[in-house]
Amino acid sequence: MKPWNVTQSRAIVARRWLTVHEQRIALPHGGEIEEFHVIEAPDWASVLAVTEAGQVVFVDQYRHGAARVSRELPAGVIDAGETAEQAARRELEEETGFVAETWLPLLTTNTEPSRHTNRAHFFFARGARLASAQRMDPAEHIHVALVEPKEIVPAIERGQIIHGVHVGAILLAARRGLLSLD
Repeated sequence: MKPWNVTQSRAIVARRWLTVHEQRIALPHGGEIEEFHVIEAPDWASVLAVTEAGQVVFVDQYRHGAARVSRELPAGVIDAGETAEQAARRELEEETGFVAETWLPLLTTNTEPSRHTNRAHFFFARGARLASAQRMDPAEHIHVALVEPKEIVPAIERGQIIHGVHVGAILLAARRGLLSLD
């Protein structure tokens, strides 16, 4: 399959965390899309951290797009000059106060490939332990939740864990034998 050909593009919104491009597209098979929108946003990193006691470190926070609280893995934007793993380590400590010594790459994936340009980088961390107080940004209001692995799938089924990319990373970790959800 051939890629689409962008014949015109203009930024219609340009802010710190996102740019929305309006594009005119010439399709390889001869058709045309007069108005297509692409959302450019920074890559981010996340961590599935398991404590020394075997619990998974989650964060609960309000998500305005969903208009509700979402239970998620600690995550955040990768800052300039930072690797994805450095960002995941920083976000784990800032959002939860936890640190871990053993880190493994888990998954890098596009968050929504139809319209978004960014990618999410997931890591698995073993032996997480509380090392400090949370250090959240002023706009963050986050509660830490330590969850037994056997409670994760029921939480997904109840609609408590709603971030689809996080669900995928959790299930991939289980498939790889890094986390037992039984």
